[in-house]
Amino acid sequence: MIKSELIDKLAEANPHLYHRDVERVVNTILDGITESLARGERVELRGFGAFSVRHRPARVGRNPRTGDSVAVKEKHVPFFKTGKELRERVDASRASKLTPA
Repeated sequence: MIKSELIDKLAEANPHLYHRDVERVVNTILDGITESLARGERVELRGFGAFSVRHRPARVGRNPRTGDSVAVKEKHVPFFKTGKELRERVDASRASKLTPA
């Protein structure tokens, strides 16, 4: 699902809200998460998961085309860890689809 699909789905589920207001809410939430991660903070959404920032040290990588060594700088990358409730719901829905009737 992409952001516009999420906004459309939320707008359908809440017909009393204007589409532009739903879009504003979604953008505000995502901007808040982004700003917190930029400050190095952790963001936890109970039952869904937690966003954090992980440090990746500098390393020597390989150019896949030529095989040459390439210096890769250190960086900080966003990381998402799913919450227990989300993992269980996904597992249950996948298991029911895979089990023969």
